[in-house]
Amino acid sequence: MSLPFYQRHHDHYDRAYRHKALQSTVSQYQKETKSKSAVYAQGSAAYARGSAAYRHTSAADFSLESSAAYSHGSSAHSLESAAYSYGSTAYDHTYGLGLKDSNLMIEDQSYKMSPKAKRAKQNLASEDKENEAMDYSVPIFTGREVSISGITDTEEERIKESAAYVARRNLFATGEGVSVSKVAKSVSEEEHHEKKSRKVAIRESAERVALKKTLEDTQAFHKKLNQDKLLHPPEFVIKPRSHTIWEKQNVKFHCTVAGWPAPRVTWYKNNVPIDVQAHPGKYTIENRYGLHSLEISTCDFDDIAQYRASAMNVKGEISAYASLVVKRYKGEIDASHLHAGTFSMPLSLGVTPHGFASRFEIKFIDKFEVTFGREGETMSLGCTVVISPDIKRFKPDIEWYRNGVLITPSKWVQMHWTGERASLTLTHANKEDEGLYTLRVVMGEYYEEYSGYVFVRDADAEIPGAPGAPLDVQCLDANKDYVIVSWKQPAVDGGNPILGYFIDRCEVGTTHWTQCNETPVKFARFPVTGLIEGRSYIFRVRAVNRAGVSLPSRVSEAVAALDPADRARLRSHPSAPWTGQIIVTEEEPAEGVIPGPPTDLQVIEATKNYVVLSWKPPGQRGHEGIMYFVEKCIAGTEDWQRVNTEIPVKSPRFAVFDLSEGKSYCFRVRCCNSAGIGEPSEATEATVVDDKLDIPKPPGRIMPTRNTDTSVVVTWTEPPDAKELVGYYIESSVVGSGHWEPCNNNPVKGTRFICHGLINGEKYIFRVRAVNAAGLSEFSQDSEPIEVQAAIGGGLLHGVCPELSGKADGLTDCTTNWEGMHESSQPIFDTDALLKCNAKFNRDPLPSSSDKLGSTGDNITSYLHVIHVETAAPSPPYDITVLESVRDSMVLGWKQPKATGGTEITGYYVNYREVIGGVPGKWREANIKAISERAYRIENLKENMVYQFQVAAANLAGVGTPSLPSKPFKCEEWTIAVPGPPHDVTYTEVRKDSLVLLWKEPVYTGRSPIAGYYIDMKETEAKEEHWRSVNEKPLQKKFLKIAGLTEGVSYVFRVRATNQAGVGRPSDITDPVVAETRPGTKEVVVNVDDDGVISLNFECDQMSPNSKFVWSKDYEPIEDDSRLDIDSKGGKSKAVFKNLGEDDLGIYSCVVTDTDGVSSGYTIDEEEMKRLLALSHEHKFPTIPLASELAVEILEKGEVRFWLQAEKLSGNAKANFVFNDKEIFNGEKYKMKVDQRTGLVEMIMDKLEDKDEGTYTFQLQDGKATNQSSLVLIGDVFKKLRDEAEFQRKEWHRKQGPHFVDQLGWEVTDDCNVMLKCKVANIKKETHIVWYKDDREIMVDEEHDFKDGVCTLLISEFSKKDTGIYEVILKDDRGKDVSELKLTDTAFADLMNEVCRRIALSATDLKIQSTAEGIRLYSFVTYYVEDLRVGWVHNDTQIRFSDRVKTGVTGEQIWLQINEPTPQDKGKYTMELFDGKTGHKKTVDLSGQDTKVNYARFFSDRARVLGGLPDVVTIQEGKALNLSCTVWGDPTPEVSWLKNEKSFVSDANCILKFEAGKNVSFTISAVSTHDSGKYSLVVKNKYGTETSDVTVSVFIPEEEQENNNENKKTKA
Repeated sequence: MSLPFYQRHHDHYDRAYRHKALQSTVSQYQKETKSKSAVYAQGSAAYARGSAAYRHTSAADFSLESSAAYSHGSSAHSLESAAYSYGSTAYDHTYGLGLKDSNLMIEDQSYKMSPKAKRAKQNLASEDKENEAMDYSVPIFTGREVSISGITDTEEERIKESAAYVARRNLFATGEGVSVSKVAKSVSEEEHHEKKSRKVAIRESAERVALKKTLEDTQAFHKKLNQDKLLHPPEFVIKPRSHTIWEKQNVKFHCTVAGWPAPRVTWYKNNVPIDVQAHPGKYTIENRYGLHSLEISTCDFDDIAQYRASAMNVKGEISAYASLVVKRYKGEIDASHLHAGTFSMPLSLGVTPHGFASRFEIKFIDKFEVTFGREGETMSLGCTVVISPDIKRFKPDIEWYRNGVLITPSKWVQMHWTGERASLTLTHANKEDEGLYTLRVVMGEYYEEYSGYVFVRDADAEIPGAPGAPLDVQCLDANKDYVIVSWKQPAVDGGNPILGYFIDRCEVGTTHWTQCNETPVKFARFPVTGLIEGRSYIFRVRAVNRAGVSLPSRVSEAVAALDPADRARLRSHPSAPWTGQIIVTEEEPAEGVIPGPPTDLQVIEATKNYVVLSWKPPGQRGHEGIMYFVEKCIAGTEDWQRVNTEIPVKSPRFAVFDLSEGKSYCFRVRCCNSAGIGEPSEATEATVVDDKLDIPKPPGRIMPTRNTDTSVVVTWTEPPDAKELVGYYIESSVVGSGHWEPCNNNPVKGTRFICHGLINGEKYIFRVRAVNAAGLSEFSQDSEPIEVQAAIGGGLLHGVCPELSGKADGLTDCTTNWEGMHESSQPIFDTDALLKCNAKFNRDPLPSSSDKLGSTGDNITSYLHVIHVETAAPSPPYDITVLESVRDSMVLGWKQPKATGGTEITGYYVNYREVIGGVPGKWREANIKAISERAYRIENLKENMVYQFQVAAANLAGVGTPSLPSKPFKCEEWTIAVPGPPHDVTYTEVRKDSLVLLWKEPVYTGRSPIAGYYIDMKETEAKEEHWRSVNEKPLQKKFLKIAGLTEGVSYVFRVRATNQAGVGRPSDITDPVVAETRPGTKEVVVNVDDDGVISLNFECDQMSPNSKFVWSKDYEPIEDDSRLDIDSKGGKSKAVFKNLGEDDLGIYSCVVTDTDGVSSGYTIDEEEMKRLLALSHEHKFPTIPLASELAVEILEKGEVRFWLQAEKLSGNAKANFVFNDKEIFNGEKYKMKVDQRTGLVEMIMDKLEDKDEGTYTFQLQDGKATNQSSLVLIGDVFKKLRDEAEFQRKEWHRKQGPHFVDQLGWEVTDDCNVMLKCKVANIKKETHIVWYKDDREIMVDEEHDFKDGVCTLLISEFSKKDTGIYEVILKDDRGKDVSELKLTDTAFADLMNEVCRRIALSATDLKIQSTAEGIRLYSFVTYYVEDLRVGWVHNDTQIRFSDRVKTGVTGEQIWLQINEPTPQDKGKYTMELFDGKTGHKKTVDLSGQDTKVNYARFFSDRARVLGGLPDVVTIQEGKALNLSCTVWGDPTPEVSWLKNEKSFVSDANCILKFEAGKNVSFTISAVSTHDSGKYSLVVKNKYGTETSDVTVSVFIPEEEQENNNENKKTKA
């Protein structure tokens, strides 16, 4: 049996989609039907014979359309209606029996379920007659599986009916059970045959006759119709469907089109017609009797696209679309598993729970886009999901993600899935909800995703200027004593810096919020204390600035005040779940044991507001619970203070507050229980109370990139030394507006963000700031402005420019073919697409193959043009170089021909050839259509192959001679890190000392973006080592004006690009250029006409007929005509600015084409713009020049004078005076005057009152010229002026009587007394003066004579008792005046400093005096006060006073006493007197170096004991004692003895001698106990006194002592 043509290329997968219950029923039904097949065939033969006439009559017109459609329709609805299926099957079977030929063989075999119906082979005759009716059966195409869960009676019947239809279809498809020859009916067969009644047979016969007549009438009617009415537009009977396949598979799109005349079908890929010849073997397009197909072989990722079938005839055009998705295996797949159109997939890949490979096609329609909302609003996101095939019992898993984190339902988020549409609802949006939302639909191991960004802006603040609410409040650490709350800072500060944050808490189950901190905290983490153990709390945060407090943040998750260990031990739910309270029961304590010290104490967090401690409980703790006391001390001391004096800490963590910022502290912890307080732990190391985390530095390198027509991709670099970054905030501003808007309200991580919601066509700048817990960084530098426009291809999802790899994707794209075949419809792009991502493609239609002349060999395609006699073909290009090389393509660059042939070059043609072993091959074409730029990518080259290239230029005269072959280049992947060479280096605006160099960026940028360029130059004839760099730092722009050239010298230049890796190789050297200003050279001139129109003008007298003026800005072509109007006529060109502004700043250059480099430039910077705008405004609106603006001054009597002065006024000039937008006139209050001669305009007011606060304006008009000047007097300015006028008026009245010219002041006289003085004026004899101190009159003996107008009061020996407020009153009959002087606090200190200074200056030189005790140094001052500080220095060392060295003041004498001086006391002595500001010194030298006074004698000649006396003498009673020593002194000292501090003289028992003025002796002939004691030798002369002590101890021997004792007893 033959299949129809439109079913031969289909694969049938009926079996895979059948239910198991259906399969078992089908098997059972087949067994029953097999035995009855013959009877069934004969039973239906009558119906076949009855309709035979109808079949043969309508076979020609109806067979292919009606029966095929009918068969297909019956198949589609087979599972829905068993009766209908049965009827259609019988109809097909009858039709098959009527048309069978003898070539069909009947196979008698068992029936098996097969995905394809078995059929016999066709012979050639049947293949040639495919338009005729043939014997075929229609297979079932099942695309979906019916979900069956629990078979009901109705479902069971439907299964049986479906099984019956499938079994009958297989019977008819194989022909089994159907005889070829007519079979005679036997009696036994008739017994088993269900006979029809006569009534039914008659009715069926009548219906057949009626149907036949209807068909005949319809055919006759159509034959009579006009041919034009038969025409109808094309329509798709069967549309192509989308496919998802594995890589390297084949795929085939089918469609059936109806229409008259027969439509012509064209296939498109991404709206580009598919050219089969350009890709031989890739595409196969067939059209077989209305069934159109497109087959794509060996699919790869480049085939992923949208394909379109377009059908067109004279009545119209219609299109149908289908998509192709190519997937790749995750694991390694053997190539043998992938055949042309089929594959065998490992079971581990993509297997669903049903056991077959998952090849689901998931589509998202009615998708949510980028969404914007506001806090407090309800937002909803949704997508309609279409999954094919639709397997009812295999339900998808719907998952939602925010920023890659799975979202779970909560009170903030609700999710819903209807079976077709997935939705997510944010019931109360907050900034925490902002982020990238992703909908993931999972089918087994296969899933698809769709993402969209949701932005949530701040709600309107209740207080204008208040900041936005903080966000993402979390509880980081919770225990019994505190909870650390963290949050993120808001992006909006309300225009004022955020001063800090308030943290609020609320116990779960209540609605009462309590503020946790009294003063705002800046650090975005804060430990909240004062919690009740076991209870649950929620927290929120509010930001505060000068304007007020923000709205509160979203509340945190509830957290219980419990230790983590206690939470783990809890086995039951809270006893009071409605409050969230957890009741903790403690065990009864056992016998107490004092706990040991805690261990592992450390500071885990330290800020300027608090320090968090953590420790481990002690090992020795007993059976009862323990608590802790925390102690602190300043580092370096042992002054320990208990932090928690009242309530012990229950958890092994604690937050310490109330620490002094900047100081260092140590901490320790003690444990306690009922038994007592344990020993302290080891102290921590010194911890400085300060924020350990610094505010981050601003990010850098802000770079915006075009994305869509309402979004821009912004990238930046992370700030240096950044720690614990939370994320970044991005802000945008329309250029020139000065208003910044946040692009995100939830900090984003990473260094890239897509800013949505921008206005298309506007220019924006961006800035970024980093965020961590310490705060927000400063803003980064503003980015370069960028205009919001869609990037090439409608926007890059991830904002990344496509790299130049594989296909050109924006290059001058061409596919090289080894047979010389080219794409005639290949689009051409400019070089900007080669160099940058946001280039605009040139999509002009290309010429067809009939427009060109082809040649072989060195083929350079040319075009037919009308050639003028004056023109010629251009000369060859030169200096061919490689700009980029990858594995299979290379980018070439070259220089423009030196001779253009008298007309503009229209394009270039490139040839290439292989070089193998040094032998060049045959030249081949690289491009068919001319390329306009001097850069071109040649693709499909062989890796590691060596190539040569040549380029030819074309103009209107034709194609010029090709260039010489380039040097050989090897096609290999460039892997160097540095960039490639810049290209197209040219120069313009050549002058005698300067020129402008232009270039284009490298095609190959290396491993990092281009950071800048270096320009090198040298004289043309100089050697290579004479290259020198023009710029020291990398240049960002791609042009440079090089100055400092020497006139008449020839130069060459080159450019090098640099990136982070280093400097790349230089570009090709430019052609030599001579620094000269050619005769007739003109410059661009700026002009401002009488109407204020600003224009740039350029003239050229060297133009040819084809020359044109080309204007550029910053050496880029001016494409935006909204800023400039360019008008060129003859040899003049004018560029008129429409509205000169900041957007127009830059360098404007004008080049005249087809000349010898005629060009000029003009720079408009900010200063020039201001000058031109001012000049324009002056021409538009002439003004009266002012010598001075409106000013105000106070006159002598307190009058207020407003005035201005114009440089020149005519006699017709007039002035209007305006106050607060109302004109005022000359009168009592205002005295106005205009002096045209001097240009002075003034207005005088007698007095300023409160109602005079406002704006004063003088308006001048002199003919057409006008001007005005205003002065704003409001607020503090007005009050100051009013007070000054009032003061001046009072001063004037005061000076009408006696008054003070100089207020009361003081001075210190030479005698160190204080004199109070003031200067008076306008006095007379009757004028009195009275002095007061602290409101008490000072009685003065003498009357003031007011000599020289000065009044004085002398205070002698001024000291602290004289502090107070002094006042002097001057009065007579004309009035009085008062002057006051406060001599308290600082004023008194300043006066005392001056008094002390004068006293210090009065000090006499130091003098020396010898005293009985030693030496005294002294000096006299006028008088001494306590405020005068005195210090003494000995040999530049401060003297430390003791009992031997003392200082003091006696009267006016300041002295230093040195008792018993020694040689160590020699040296230089200095007395320092400090008056509070400076020091005053007096010095004396006691070292003997002074020639006038030999103070050294006080040390050398003073009386002293040289030696001989011991300190202690012990002697036996009765023995003789003899002591002697030597003394010295000049003059000879006096010698005396003391015994026990009393005078002692010589007697019979003790003999004292002093001989020769130096020998002293002490003799006792027989000592007794009465002689024991302390003896002192005192020597004295005028230079000093010295004492030497000796202690004498007399003892009695033991025997004598005993005898003496016995004698005493006897006597007793």
